[in-house]
Amino acid sequence: MASTIRVRAIARGDTTEVQALIQHPMDSGYIKDAKGQLIPAHFIQQLTFEHNGKRVFIADWGPAVSKDPYIKFAFKGAAKGDDLKISWLDNKGASDSTTAKIQ
Repeated sequence: MASTIRVRAIARGDTTEVQALIQHPMDSGYIKDAKGQLIPAHFIQQLTFEHNGKRVFIADWGPAVSKDPYIKFAFKGAAKGDDLKISWLDNKGASDSTTAKIQ
């Protein structure tokens, strides 16, 4: 199965800019389907970015985040060619992770 995470990390000087798009339904549990039944909550609870084994960004999310979330942030201390590991865990126990090379 292909990863649900698309990421781009570009080093410029001493700062690395990261952009990530995650495919996930992010259902809040308050929306009804066509039959009027509530769609059960299904959302990412934790999103983590790691560089050289050190966490550089952690997000603790709830049901208020929109479908297919997009993240953009910057951090210092990385170089071109380094690995950036991205992982998420949702409220139903599903998870995904990928590793990207910093450009």
